[in-house]
Amino acid sequence: MPHDKKNTRGSDLPHIVIIGCGFGGIQAAKALHGKACRITLIDRTNHHLFQPLLYQVATAGLASPAIAAPIRHIFRKQANVCVLLNEVDRIDVREERVFFRDNTPLAYDALIVATGASHSYFGRDDWATHAPGLKTLSDAMIIRQRMLQAFELAELRAFERPDTPQPSLNFVVIGAGPTGVEMAGTFAEIARHTLKREFRHIDPSQARVLLLEGGPKVLASFSDDLSAKAMTQLQALGVDVMLNARVTDVRSGLVQVAHTAPGAAPCNELITSDCTVWAAGVQASSLGQCLGVALDRAGRVPVTAQLAVDGLPAVFVIGDLAAATSNGKHVPGVSPAAKQMGRVAAHNALASIEGRPLKAFEYVDYGSLATIGRKSAIAQIGPVKLSGLPAWLFWLFVHIFFLIGFKNRLLVMAEWAWSYVTLARSARVYWRSDSADR
Repeated sequence: MPHDKKNTRGSDLPHIVIIGCGFGGIQAAKALHGKACRITLIDRTNHHLFQPLLYQVATAGLASPAIAAPIRHIFRKQANVCVLLNEVDRIDVREERVFFRDNTPLAYDALIVATGASHSYFGRDDWATHAPGLKTLSDAMIIRQRMLQAFELAELRAFERPDTPQPSLNFVVIGAGPTGVEMAGTFAEIARHTLKREFRHIDPSQARVLLLEGGPKVLASFSDDLSAKAMTQLQALGVDVMLNARVTDVRSGLVQVAHTAPGAAPCNELITSDCTVWAAGVQASSLGQCLGVALDRAGRVPVTAQLAVDGLPAVFVIGDLAAATSNGKHVPGVSPAAKQMGRVAAHNALASIEGRPLKAFEYVDYGSLATIGRKSAIAQIGPVKLSGLPAWLFWLFVHIFFLIGFKNRLLVMAEWAWSYVTLARSARVYWRSDSADR
């Protein structure tokens, strides 16, 4: 039977449904604390993930509990929140209901859609098997397994053929945005520092880390001078950066690239890869297709200044799924923006039910950060630009401060302090699984 907007326990309170428990969904639910409404918060996992540190899990720097918090624990003291572990399959905006995978409907008075984005392979989804992206804990564990196993297999091959040169060992990261730069820099640190003296038949520092970028510079969203400093720091770590390099094919153990070197003719190159990571593009959640409006090229939903869907005053879209603007500029898909959207969408969802005026969303840009490696980062906070150690220390402070839960902060601080002193990475455990095999 459909779930009526009126609670089965007899409550006449308005019902707000929030789909997705990322940064935006969490903030929306928290902003409604103590308000006269019922909230149903739906997510297909049981945890909120601090995605900016997900690459640390993928590269064995942190264990997954350090950056994930159980959703029910977060809202244990907020009585007006009901958490459902489920996946919404479609939205019926005419009937004001969402439907789960088993076709069970759930009615709402106002809806906040915060389902984010996933990887985009630009029409080549078959590449995903060979080049996983990094959006979930499952992705992180697959990448960790492939990274560590690459060194183990190289050691085994060298052991079995002691009279031959060391087997080649290549790590390829596709896309030089923040995630790609973080992954490439960390791969280089692991090869040159973390695994030093741990193998007997190979020298891990001889591994090649290659960062492929289709555009003319790394970290394209940053200013040219900070991008150039990031490039210098990557090269100092031993990362080979290939700019103007367009990936044309990804297969098991191989990446094909069309690139143009300065002063040279265009050429195609086939690169062997023991571990390939995709960080080149994102595609918004498919739930946006249910809202009956034209989407942008990345699948995002255009929203009004109040974060509502045009023609649907009780439906609000936030985070990476929203194509939002503020002060005439596109709102970037970063966690501070999602949090700010969540708070405004929560206010407007309740106001739309109660017939009050809605609030316009104005994005406050607190700056941009990107870490490259130990003591290597860049940051731009308003007119202030930082690079190297100062930027890295600022990056550490910001990420620890915004972690959910005191215990999580202690775990991360302890792990980072140990890693800083010893250059070790304590989460180097993986298990074989069919899903992680190349």
